[in-house]
Amino acid sequence: MAAPVHLPFASSERSTVGLEWEVALVDADSGDLRQAAQAIFDTVGTDHPNITQELLRNTVEVSSGKCRTVGEAGADLRRALDEVAAAAAPLRIDLMGGGTHPFAHWATQKVSDKQRYATLIDRTQWWGRQMLIYGVHVHVGIEDRAKVLPISRAMLTVFAHIQSLSASSPFWGGKDTGYASNRALLFQQLPTAGLPYQFDEWSQLEQYVGDMLHTGVIDQFNEVRWDVRPAPRFGTLEMRIADGATNLLEVTAIGALTHCFVEHFSSLIDAGEPLPSMPTWFVQENKWRSARYGMDAIIITNAAGDEELVTDSVAHWLTVLAPVAERLGCSEELEQVRVILRRGASYQRQRAVARRNAGELDAVVASLVAELRAGKPL
Repeated sequence: MAAPVHLPFASSERSTVGLEWEVALVDADSGDLRQAAQAIFDTVGTDHPNITQELLRNTVEVSSGKCRTVGEAGADLRRALDEVAAAAAPLRIDLMGGGTHPFAHWATQKVSDKQRYATLIDRTQWWGRQMLIYGVHVHVGIEDRAKVLPISRAMLTVFAHIQSLSASSPFWGGKDTGYASNRALLFQQLPTAGLPYQFDEWSQLEQYVGDMLHTGVIDQFNEVRWDVRPAPRFGTLEMRIADGATNLLEVTAIGALTHCFVEHFSSLIDAGEPLPSMPTWFVQENKWRSARYGMDAIIITNAAGDEELVTDSVAHWLTVLAPVAERLGCSEELEQVRVILRRGASYQRQRAVARRNAGELDAVVASLVAELRAGKPL
């Protein structure tokens, strides 16, 4: 066994929030992806605090600062998105959200010019090159390191709720995969991606990181790409569960739901109450069910193996979390989750567009571009 690595956890104010949203650059005429991120950075600058490079040259990430509310974080994203759109328009590039591009082919995508990305592709080969996927990440500040792992385990009991609501990757390489979130299953093929280990003690996490560094699996902690992971340098728990959203309303709705879950579990710890957890095999099954069936998934809700339709479970949680949202100043954004329940998740809307257009996926891309521009589901 290797020596454990000391992982200091930065001090952070409780329940501060940050959002990260990966968006695709698509050709305004063909709808295909454009390898034009560098041209965007030539205009907005490479040191922009809210616009950053990603693995592929067809992607830019817009992010918020450390915020008090999800609404504030959403405003940061809107400003950054407007800057990217302004830089993209003269190049005849549109911005598109979603977990995958409906018809672009992974083999023609170019990797950003960064050593860490080159190393990733060299190591992971075919699977690494397949990572033509986009996500939304939510950081929530945790004021006490002792809370991080218990909240992380508790978040795995509501993982499927977030994944089903955000599912937006039904198409892959021009085909309907039959999955609501193909991205979820693609991403977990990377060696340190997928569901996290359910550690009980911080020392176990430090031992894991020590072992991974010693055996050359990772060179630094941020190469651990779990769906739910501590972010020690920010003092946050980072939820990387959600597919890339097609519009800002859904980013903030998913952000508010995630924010409220973390604060709810944190409050249970304060009250001396036990946090929910589930066996690994139930968590794994829920991830698959929500990726496959999305809003129609029958999910396992507790360690006893009880089951419920995910949309019914979400509706129940919205009632439970309403006072938490009031406290966090995100009642309006949490309420927008009901818009997704009413209108369907993105994967359902994408399939409806494809059906109305005789399976033409150009029409799906056009609808995704239109939703991002409108800032809400259409």
